[in-house]
Amino acid sequence: MARVTYSEAIQFLRGLQMFGVTFGLETTRQLCRAAGNPHDKLQFIHVAGTNGKGSTCAMLETIYRAAGLRVGLYTSPHLVSFRERIQVNRELISEADVMRLVDESQRWLHTLPADTAATFFEVVTVMALRYFAEQRCNLVIWETGLGGRLDATNIVTPLASVITNVQFDHEKWLGDSLENIAREKAGIIKARVPVVTGVEDSRALEVISEIAAQQLAPLHTITNEDVARVPKNLPVAGEHQRINAAVALRVVQVLNGALPVTPEIERDGLKHLRWPARFQVVTRGSQTIVLDGAHNPAGARALVDAVRSKFPSQSLTLVLGVLEDKNWRDVCHTLAPLAAEIITVPVASARSADAAQLAAACREANPNVRTRTEPSCAEALKSSSGASLILLTGSLYFVGEAIEVLGLSTAPGERALNEWTPPAQRSGN
Repeated sequence: MARVTYSEAIQFLRGLQMFGVTFGLETTRQLCRAAGNPHDKLQFIHVAGTNGKGSTCAMLETIYRAAGLRVGLYTSPHLVSFRERIQVNRELISEADVMRLVDESQRWLHTLPADTAATFFEVVTVMALRYFAEQRCNLVIWETGLGGRLDATNIVTPLASVITNVQFDHEKWLGDSLENIAREKAGIIKARVPVVTGVEDSRALEVISEIAAQQLAPLHTITNEDVARVPKNLPVAGEHQRINAAVALRVVQVLNGALPVTPEIERDGLKHLRWPARFQVVTRGSQTIVLDGAHNPAGARALVDAVRSKFPSQSLTLVLGVLEDKNWRDVCHTLAPLAAEIITVPVASARSADAAQLAAACREANPNVRTRTEPSCAEALKSSSGASLILLTGSLYFVGEAIEVLGLSTAPGERALNEWTPPAQRSGN
């Protein structure tokens, strides 16, 4: 029986945030050894990428679950509840199991050298591995956190490595060119393990091809024919999601010898896909609210295309909250032309961009738009109750707030576990 309550377990995990995000693999390996190396008992598909990796993970999970496998799913950040990060067959890890694993993690942490402090993500990654092994998962869909090469998830050797795409994001830590960012993402490529990628930029693809060749890893790129194979009735909107689905289907094809899946199962799996905050449409009375976590310029461009396709002639109100460490100016410039009215809001995070600065950037791109600021997501939704179509976006953190405000899910205080401080890099890998 766990010696901590669930609220105490969450508080413990929050306390680990003081150690920030640290690049390097040795601490995760040490924790895994203390936990009995649970990853040695599991099979993985490892997914990296700037955008779309969460959606691609969800697609792979639903296909393989439809094929009858017991599938673990590890993703981040969570929208509302910490338990979203660790799921088996789309059932969230229970509060009791979180309590027990946090309790067990105390023993793992005591095995570390006195001068080594494990981070939140490192501890949670090992908790997830331990849980998936206990649950006897046949397959784990394993999403990277930040980057890939030195991300804590990179201690596994998967059945396949996936790089959805390479765009500008987290440049301060991953590099200021697409080639450098691609090199970090491609760090998940392992010797002779097949690689599937939806990367289109020739510079980024050249880096990935070079690293795959060095590792003798067969490289599979997505073609127009792959996109054409995607079912027309995909439950998530946007051409970018069709590309994500094409990546997922190519992975299934590549692994069909080890994990057989028929075309009928592929279609059935994708038909039942659910993945919140990715063009999620919510009805509130006569009002339509679209929730989407487009948090960088590439994500914003994909969202604009999806909105114009789904709501080609409707006037909309944009409710926007963005984090300061993102390229918020380009996000504003991309999204502002969509809207007749824009409400900018601070995200409930120490990393929030200033709402007044967001409004000014939106006016630069759309001088005729009506703009105003509100102090919170709740106030923005309350004051826009007369709008027929609302697009709420800018950050997954912000969409998580909206999900709680709208009463779709609640877990008081747990969104704060998404907070993090700038990464440092340990010696060792």
